[in-house]
Amino acid sequence: MKIKKSGARFSAIVGIGEKIKQLSKETGKEYLYLNRGINAVCPIDLSQVVQNIDFNSDTIQVYPPNSGMFELKEAVNKVFFDNKTIPGNITITAGGMSGLDLIFQTLDIKTIYLPSYYWGAYAHILKIRNKEYEVYQSFKELGGNVENIKGAAVIICDPNNPLGDKHADVNILELVRKLNDSGTVVVFDSPYRRVFYDDSDKMHQELLKLNQVIIVESFSKSVGLSGQRLGFVHSVNKEFNEEFGIRILYVNNGVNAFAQQLVYKLLTSKEGKKAVEEFKRKTIHDIELNIQFLKKHKLLAEKFYKESVPKGIFVIVNKTEEELLDNYIGSVSLNFFTRDNKKEASRYSRICVSVPHGKFIRFFKPFTR
Repeated sequence: MKIKKSGARFSAIVGIGEKIKQLSKETGKEYLYLNRGINAVCPIDLSQVVQNIDFNSDTIQVYPPNSGMFELKEAVNKVFFDNKTIPGNITITAGGMSGLDLIFQTLDIKTIYLPSYYWGAYAHILKIRNKEYEVYQSFKELGGNVENIKGAAVIICDPNNPLGDKHADVNILELVRKLNDSGTVVVFDSPYRRVFYDDSDKMHQELLKLNQVIIVESFSKSVGLSGQRLGFVHSVNKEFNEEFGIRILYVNNGVNAFAQQLVYKLLTSKEGKKAVEEFKRKTIHDIELNIQFLKKHKLLAEKFYKESVPKGIFVIVNKTEEELLDNYIGSVSLNFFTRDNKKEASRYSRICVSVPHGKFIRFFKPFTR
């Protein structure tokens, strides 16, 4: 049969994971899987939450509404936007990646600007959708180039994947406002942010004032539910929402009803809020200890955090992928996350720091001698 080749490739992270599994099987050694992008300090405890879900109800047994369950969108409005938007501006998606793919399909824009170190899936999705991309080296460069990128779209991810660098919110908002006012679309894709912030966070509310901004969120990171594949997209642009709604209908015909009910309970019920709070508390605690450990032993690649702080679930270390693998640590070479800086980036690796602190120290101990 004839196949229309996309030109995209499977993620390097998948291949590295398979390689580590095979090495572990062959050697009988335990490996630390820091190549993955999941919060693994602890699982979120759902035991009390699922007791309040009626699995036999029409809410779960019947097709869910195309744009998402209304009660879940109301909960998202309250938790993320302090009830300052409307459910009609919110579309529930099958995770962040699906949301991004649909955004790229919907926007009638030729070029998307990515940060110089970017999540590889951005480039692969754009390849599949026949979109071009360019890169920007810094927020400062981007802000100074506003007039030259009118009519394009810009992705802002903060804390970033792969760097895990967190910039000051005031600087982010200043840049996003400048881009918005120039007519540039901003895709604010920051699924790691809500791991570290609670409902008092005002960022999403500030972004409501900007009609060129599309917000992408995922519950994979913020509540540890990667397996449920659930997120949302928010825009105040009516024309975008209408077309986005049509496209998501013919992709999903409604997003997983159980996942929607589960997240709804996590956002609204006493048991759910407690589970989320405890998950975040434990996760943040060990992430911070792991980053402090890397700093203390000069393993953190400080050059990437001169104008920011390491705060995401990822950081960059000044060890190669091979050096780490020799010590039974899985990672991903930084050169997989850049288009133009591959030689320099090959000296560094991205690791996930959202793992138990004791285990993290045990595996990194050989590098501290």
